[in-house]
Amino acid sequence: MAFPGLAILPTASPRWQKVTVAKMQSAPIHASECEIQQFPWGSLRWVASAGLGNSTTMTVGLATIAAGHTNPLHRHPNCDEVLHLLSGKIRHTLGNNEFLLSPGDTISIPMGEWHNATALGNEEAKMVICFSSADRQTEFA
Repeated sequence: MAFPGLAILPTASPRWQKVTVAKMQSAPIHASECEIQQFPWGSLRWVASAGLGNSTTMTVGLATIAAGHTNPLHRHPNCDEVLHLLSGKIRHTLGNNEFLLSPGDTISIPMGEWHNATALGNEEAKMVICFSSADRQTEFA
């Protein structure tokens, strides 16, 4: 039988140990409840994270980079990132490599790797960004 907020883990002995798991909000997050950050290069709209109370393991957001703009070179020391491009085109720099991405393309960014993106052409770039930590950390170059 499953109980919300309770996990049963095996221990060194044949007994079972009860472990309390952090609770999270299971209700939808509405657009008016998202955390939005505006920057000269575009915006970040956070839809899932520990801070929003609806994830204990991931951070999920929507990033928009204005046409012809670049977000700052940065890295995430505590998590991997997966970026999925919804619209526009970007040049994504990852370490010493550059990749051109079109709508539908996905790139995985390992923890600690320096990266950034530039929106190419006359259209803004919109992407879903997902992180393997509910408390994503960012360091800038």
